[in-house]
Amino acid sequence: MEVDEITKAIILLVRAGVFMRIAFCFLRMMGDEDESPMYKKRAIHAGVFYIIAESIWQLKDIVFYYYA
Repeated sequence: MEVDEITKAIILLVRAGVFMRIAFCFLRMMGDEDESPMYKKRAIHAGVFYIIAESIWQLKDIVFYYYA
């Protein structure tokens, strides 16, 4: 039971962290037009990280379901 709680907490932290990172990048893009491409790239990288992180958790669930 503790492992499931820890994984749920990690998933929640990843989701919140990515959301905050993307929000921060968009706020910085609005504030500084000169560095806008850099923050746009960082926001895209955060989105890609989120997709990969969610995919890993889904693959883990599929493997545990298949072999359990």
